[in-house]
Order: sequence, then structure tokens, then C-alpha cells
Amino acid sequence: MKGKIICFGEALVRYQPAEDSFFNESNKVMAFPGGSEANVAVKLGQTGLPVSYISAAPDNQITREFLKILKNNNVKTDGFLCRGDRIGSYILLSANGLSKGEVIYDRKYSSFSQIKTGEIDWNKIFEGCSWFHWTAITPALNEDLAEVMKEALEVAYSKGITISVDLNYRNKLWQYGKSPLEVMPELVKYCHIIMGNIWASHNMLGTSIDSNLNRNTSPEEYFEFAKKNSIDLFSEYKDARIVANTFRFMDNSNHNLLFGTLHSRNKSLISPIYETNDIIDRIGSGDAFMAGAIASLYQDLDLQSTIDNAVQEGYHKLFVTGDFSNTK
Repeated sequence: MKGKIICFGEALVRYQPAEDSFFNESNKVMAFPGGSEANVAVKLGQTGLPVSYISAAPDNQITREFLKILKNNNVKTDGFLCRGDRIGSYILLSANGLSKGEVIYDRKYSSFSQIKTGEIDWNKIFEGCSWFHWTAITPALNEDLAEVMKEALEVAYSKGITISVDLNYRNKLWQYGKSPLEVMPELVKYCHIIMGNIWASHNMLGTSIDSNLNRNTSPEEYFEFAKKNSIDLFSEYKDARIVANTFRFMDNSNHNLLFGTLHSRNKSLISPIYETNDIIDRIGSGDAFMAGAIASLYQDLDLQSTIDNAVQEGYHKLFVTGDFSNTK
């Protein structure tokens, strides 16, 4: 029997206007629980897989409600740290993210951002664990958390745990004097599953990119470039077994085109292409993709089913309000 999946990252509260303007006529602002790694954990819990979420937030009513929602979605929080004074948040300036609206982060001095090396007993956390998932958002927050990530990865790797990373590239978060290229390669070397997209891979791991790739580039051309990208990653990261990419394009506030590619060391696959002009909420779609891929690989499904399921989960999330996905 396989062990539990552990997701590690910052618990966040998402605020957004009920209408197009933050200070709208109704004076209403909506709030949702979220955070990339929590989004993945919730989807995995809904799938029925054994999953735990590790983070930190103050011991207050907001955190208790957050943890209750996780529990209701079959996510264990035994290792969650209730400490500090602030829970991280972000403000989405457009209603439901249905535009290229700006995001304002409020994460400095949060409970999670204050975690230091030596404060988490990773040996205990990883008891009974067979999969560890993290994202590039955590080492983007500050240098201490980059060291915490390395500490966690070293322990997980030494225990033979499968490690997956989502190369979330958030330019606004890398503000402490180090670039992603100075931090991420040292962390990704521990990973077996590398997920994200070809542009994040370029920004964080230094893989090549073709500046001629754009919205008019065909899926077939993107697939060929993704193959080349995966070869570069497999060459650089000896423990990598799978590379998965999302390709998401929006022409207007209600449009989304979505497909994905998946690569092993001897096979490359592309998913069906999904397109819609009827979207409810695009936030968390990438996290749902990651959860779909993790769930499929964890259950030893074939690689075509894995990329198909991942893209289906990402597409499904476009029609669900809030950061978290739901059961179909």
C-alpha cells in the first residue's frame, strides 16, 4: 500500500470584488480559502487519495475555518503549524479573475513566511509518506524559505519519496535579491516530476525558449518544442522521470484554450485541446492540472491517461468559483 501525499506551501486568503471594481457600488468583497499547494491537496482529497497539507497560520478563527474546509475535503492537517500573527493573502482586482487583472500580494511577515530551518521535524512529517509536492512559490518568498525547501527536499529524497514540483513563476514574489535561476536549479535536482510550462522552465531553470512562439503557434509546434524542452530537462536533472506542461491561452476575459503535454525519457504525449467562452473562475486551474497529474501517476495510470486527466481537471476548474476545485 502506498503512503500519503504531502503538500507544503502557504495557506492564503483570496479577496476579490463582487463587481468589476474593488471599491464597488455594493461595497462587497468576497473571500475564499486558497494557495497553490492547498488547491492541489484539496483536489487530491476529493479524489479519495491520502493527502496531508503542511503550512503555518495564526491560531484564530480564520485559520480554524480554513482547516475545517480542508478536513471536509479529506485533507489531513496534523502537521499544520498554528503560530504567528498573520495569514497570507492576495487581492484579485478583477471579479473572478476573468481578465488579466492585477494581483496584489499581502504575504510579508505572515506566519508561513517566518518559518526557519530546524523548526519543522521533516523526519516526523514524512513518516508514512510516499509523495511530496511543492511549488516554486515557496522559495520565491524569502531566502529563509528557500533554505527550508532545501532542508525538506534533502530529507524526502533520502527517504526515497517521489518528489514533484510545480514551476509556478510569480515575478512579483522574487524580491529578496536572488533570481529564480540562482535558487531553483539547486532545488529541482531532487525532483522526479517537473511540472509547469516551457516559459517557467526558461525563467527558472534556464532552458531555451523560442521568442517566435505566440498565440498563433499551433499545438503541434508547441508539442515539438515541449519535446525539446523535456530533453534538456532530462539531461540536466538525472532523477527526473516525468515532465508535464500546461498550455493556456486567453483571447478575452471569457475565453480559455487549454491543452497539455507529458514527457517521459522515452515517450512524449499531447492531450486533447479544450476551448471555452463560458468561464466562471480561472484561478486554480493550473493547480487542478497538477493534482490530476499527481493523482494519475500515484495510481500508476498510463501516461496518456495521466495527461488527459490533468487537462480535464484544469478545464473543469474553469467552471468552479473560488481557488479550490470540487468533485464533478
